[in-house]
Amino acid sequence: MGAPHWLALFAVILAAWAILYMMSAPADLRDAGQVYGAAFWRELCTLTPDAAGFLKMALMWALMSAAMMAPTALPAFATYEDLASTGASTRFGALVAGYLSVWLGFSGLAAATQVVLYGAGLLDPFGTSTSAALSAGLLAMAGVYQFTPLKDACLSKCRMPLTFFMQHWDEGALRNGLRLGAVCLGCCWALMALAFVGGVMSLGFMALATVLMVLEKLPEIGRWLTRPLGIALLGGAGVVALNGL
Repeated sequence: MGAPHWLALFAVILAAWAILYMMSAPADLRDAGQVYGAAFWRELCTLTPDAAGFLKMALMWALMSAAMMAPTALPAFATYEDLASTGASTRFGALVAGYLSVWLGFSGLAAATQVVLYGAGLLDPFGTSTSAALSAGLLAMAGVYQFTPLKDACLSKCRMPLTFFMQHWDEGALRNGLRLGAVCLGCCWALMALAFVGGVMSLGFMALATVLMVLEKLPEIGRWLTRPLGIALLGGAGVVALNGL
């Protein structure tokens, strides 16, 4: 994986994490915001998820998607390159571009959702839920989704990239990338939505979610993780709901 295209991909992932780190707010700043209120954030020009800040929110979600989802697809990218006989670098770039395009579309939808939820008073300026009902609902949704046939079907393709690519090889790298992105979106959209519970600008949540999604796509580990994770999420939803009463 020392080829230039691999180095470029790793550079994109590291750059996305670095920018997210710079955009995240430290704990003491968060505490100060709680003390001084909304005026404090306006004076500091915080990224507020309103209509004017939609593009910034979309950019942040795009960075999150690149930082969190690209690592989960590395085995699939490597498998595709192994299947390619010539011109691997060019096809590799088209594959990754197609994959990330799907997540770019998801980023726009997630940013729009954040704007709406913030406007409804259900999120704070950091994109974290302020509603026990919303938090419990998102956790329950993600937990139930872990047991659905759609989740199983998407995971089976992510865990067997060789079979997946052989079925669609003649469609070309870009369409294979789009297909792979759609399958990964089917695997992970509900877990990504939990950013509204853990905090859209929380590096801790991003790191934990990335590790879970990487492990879930590994054949020997993921099959032991998916349903227990669903149970844990449903349990968390119950705890949050009870605490909110």
